[in-house]
Amino acid sequence: MNLLHLLKTHLRPYRVMIGLVLVLQSVQTIATLTLPTLNAGIIDQGIARNDTSYILRMGAVMLGVTIVQVVFAIAAAYFGSRVAMAFGRDVRDSLFHGVTSFSSQEVDHFGAPSLITRITNDVTQVQVLVVMSATLLIAAPIMAAGGVVLAVREDGPLSLILLVSIPALVLSVGSVIVRMVPQFSLMQEWIDKVNKVLREQIAGIRVVRAFVREPYEIERFAAANDDLTRTSLRAGRLMAFMFPSVMLVLNLSSAAAVWFGASRIGAGEMQIGTLIAFLSYLVQILMSVMMATFVAVLVPRASVCADRIEEVLATEATIREPAQPVFELNRRNTVELDGVGFSYPGAEAPVLTDVRLVARPGQTTAIIGSTGAGKTTLLNLIPRLFDVTAGSVRIDGIDVRDVDLETLWSRVGLVPQKPYLFTGTVRSNLLHANPEATDDELWDALTVAQASDFVAATREGLDAPINQGGSNVSGGQRQRLAIARAIVRRPGIYLFDDSFSALDLATDARLRAALAPLTADATVLVVAQRVSTIMHADQIMVLEDGHEVGLGTHRELLETCSTYAEIVASQMTAEEAA
Repeated sequence: MNLLHLLKTHLRPYRVMIGLVLVLQSVQTIATLTLPTLNAGIIDQGIARNDTSYILRMGAVMLGVTIVQVVFAIAAAYFGSRVAMAFGRDVRDSLFHGVTSFSSQEVDHFGAPSLITRITNDVTQVQVLVVMSATLLIAAPIMAAGGVVLAVREDGPLSLILLVSIPALVLSVGSVIVRMVPQFSLMQEWIDKVNKVLREQIAGIRVVRAFVREPYEIERFAAANDDLTRTSLRAGRLMAFMFPSVMLVLNLSSAAAVWFGASRIGAGEMQIGTLIAFLSYLVQILMSVMMATFVAVLVPRASVCADRIEEVLATEATIREPAQPVFELNRRNTVELDGVGFSYPGAEAPVLTDVRLVARPGQTTAIIGSTGAGKTTLLNLIPRLFDVTAGSVRIDGIDVRDVDLETLWSRVGLVPQKPYLFTGTVRSNLLHANPEATDDELWDALTVAQASDFVAATREGLDAPINQGGSNVSGGQRQRLAIARAIVRRPGIYLFDDSFSALDLATDARLRAALAPLTADATVLVVAQRVSTIMHADQIMVLEDGHEVGLGTHRELLETCSTYAEIVASQMTAEEAA
């Protein structure tokens, strides 16, 4: 069972503290069970015989026992909460490190909204089970067992009521729990869906408004929300039925105990204090069952959440460290693609087939092709964001699958197709690439990326705030900051994935001119849609449907590659192309 495995794995470091909670709960439960017997003695020995000294003496003992019970209960709750909070922290930490090791393939498989739900909501549900188990469940069996023993000792015949009360309580509660399990499973799925819809709507709010799709999006969210509401109501109705059934059994048992106890008192077979003590034990026994039931209510949902958590923890990243990694690469920075092929899992056709290319330092290699030709995928294979399914990608003659990941990534500066900026400042975003960079180095990178003007125009300069995703800067500014971030690293291999698309032609030209001396000894690969961006590259690869259909300079391809000639003709006049 995934829930047991999750608890066993992440609670093991806290065995000593759990043992302490067990001891504290045992002491406070024993103290609680002692009170009815002491109370019965006061009634039968003190009040019935008008023995004031006995009443005072036993009253003082009861007060001391009560103080012990309260102190130990507080201590048990404190340490139990510490264990639960530490457990939640450790599980979230494991999930976070697992998710951050995933490639895009695993992230796409689970979906970002589902991963967020699993790290937050699902962990919280299991954490609640742990804290309730520490505060209620540990005490419940001790109280139930001790209560039964003491109730039988008070009056054996009257204790036969327990043979009916306890099974009736277990059956009524068990039937409800069995029906609740599938509802909780559905609830987690609907929570995922609500998060997914809400995340899409918030991220795409501008598109929604631009196309006046607010009514449709409102209906879409309402549909997902209604599904979650209906499932929650079904689970809530079942839960609402549980506690009245518990109270019904408890009250009927108490009434039966009073009925039969009164007959036995009238016959002189038991005393009033004994009946009161028995009623106290009966209530404690049934309340312990109810406490265990309350925790049992949490088990189905926690079990579903644990399954989802374990699914993430058990998923191995497709991009893994090699068994015998290479930690040192020479500084040639040569990139070779040898018969490279790539297919996404479950895809009917490969994205790339038998692609061959050699990119050398001091050269700019451009990759161009129609949308969906596989340009971005090809670029992502170099830093191992994906692994090839055929052929090999080599840097300095060594297969990237044999290179230590940190070593590989430190050699590469990637500017993705969709530049992403993190919440913070311009400085903190640039320091992602090189935490040791000085302010002068940051300004140099911004100058090369043609971003220094708008950063300097802000009052804060390098400390200008950046919102999540860079939402408070324009698309062109965001792209230039992403380029500056790659430059700060000073890598041996630059990968620009359509990184100049949001720039005007003049800025594009200035940026490429400023990059030239900086990348004189580096290998540069540029994916572009715009011919003007790559026409001066040392070599241009043309992709079509994942196949290499042309390789050469701009002039050579105009004469030998019809696909490239069509792309040029669609963007430039014959005079411009020449």
